[in-house]
Amino acid sequence: MEGESPETVETTTIQSRLKAIGDQKALTLDSTNRIRFDPAKDLVFHYFESLPQHPNGMRFCAFDNNGDLLATNEYFSIGGGFVVNERTQLAHGENVFYKGEHDKESNKVIPQTRRNQDLATAALPFSNATELLQLCERENMTIAQVVYENELRWRSAEEIREKTFAIWNTMDNAIKNGCLSSDEMLPGRLRVRRRAPGLYKKLLKGLYSTTPLYKDTQVLQSNGSGASKDALTNQAQERGIDKVLPKRPVKRLMLPALDYLSVYAIAVNEENAAGGRVVTAPTNGAAGVIPAVLKYYLEFISDNPEQDIMEFILTTAAIGMLYKRGASISAAEMGCQGEVGVACSMASAGFAAVMGGTVRQVENAAEIGMEHNLGLTCDPIDGLVQIPCIERNALGAVKAVTAAQLALNGDGHHRVTLDQVIETMRQTGNDMQAKYKETSQGGLSVCVPVC
Repeated sequence: MEGESPETVETTTIQSRLKAIGDQKALTLDSTNRIRFDPAKDLVFHYFESLPQHPNGMRFCAFDNNGDLLATNEYFSIGGGFVVNERTQLAHGENVFYKGEHDKESNKVIPQTRRNQDLATAALPFSNATELLQLCERENMTIAQVVYENELRWRSAEEIREKTFAIWNTMDNAIKNGCLSSDEMLPGRLRVRRRAPGLYKKLLKGLYSTTPLYKDTQVLQSNGSGASKDALTNQAQERGIDKVLPKRPVKRLMLPALDYLSVYAIAVNEENAAGGRVVTAPTNGAAGVIPAVLKYYLEFISDNPEQDIMEFILTTAAIGMLYKRGASISAAEMGCQGEVGVACSMASAGFAAVMGGTVRQVENAAEIGMEHNLGLTCDPIDGLVQIPCIERNALGAVKAVTAAQLALNGDGHHRVTLDQVIETMRQTGNDMQAKYKETSQGGLSVCVPVC
């Protein structure tokens, strides 16, 4: 409300500015008009009520000096950074809200810009995965190429490139800031310890041994036959159970891919929990999955980073569009399947695409990524996007690569389609009880005490 933009605000000033607003009991609207505003009285939370259009709604009311109502309006946060009301919803029914730059000159042209964008039509339109596949095969194009061709209706090639790399640079900075943070704890009553810096240091030190995890002689007898039941029983009796089944020293599994994917995802979500800048991908609560998978690919696999960034992000964008059109990317509507589940599906498709998968393998990867997140609840402890959200992003990143690998090892033909799994997610979300949809009234949020 004070005119700051998520893309440009200095994140280190947010907490001090919030404190100043509370202390001074005043807001400076759009950086120009100062009004009385006491957060303790003027922010009224209705915890057990929702506006009918969407669970994440807010009603703004403006009063004059005498306390008389001047104006009121309602806005809804529908996921992924999109804020809409009836006037900003497009005639064709898609909940798209075009944001202008936050300066006086651009504000003068925003209405005309929005009208032009609303009237522009995509060069290669599609509304579901089936149409997208048919389009790709008919035009002999990849999913990323289709999205790029459509974007050219709104922006120049250079603008597309600049905006795409701005997205990636923000993601990459979130990973870096999370890994290099000197803070020990995340804010909030849970006192959650930051783990990304410690995990990252261990990876850089080289924690992987070249020693085999076990020796055959530890499992089999010299002749290759397994130890008999009687032999084990006699050993237990003669030598004691501690000698037969001793307490084991810690072993380190040689799976660096899992560790890097995990630390990248955790770093981003710890930044999100601490108020740092992240990319809604497709939401803040799921912001770590896509950056983690893309970062891993760029660091360890990529031969052409610039091309791969474009391919990956445009492919994931196409999959995200399908979920937004066919269901929702809001945990308040779908539970966490609509956030981490969708992010996993998007990242699966992006990874399969840059690995050279066919369009059908990419679609298969996206389907697998969601199918095994169906029913995932959103039950953050104490209402904070920390537990289970941070770890869940790490698992989402690992699952995305696994889904892509499964798809790439097939020929693209599979029983469950992406359209079917999106519809399943929508129905599952509609059937899910409200206490499992971002309300912190069920699941972990009530089973784990906050002291």
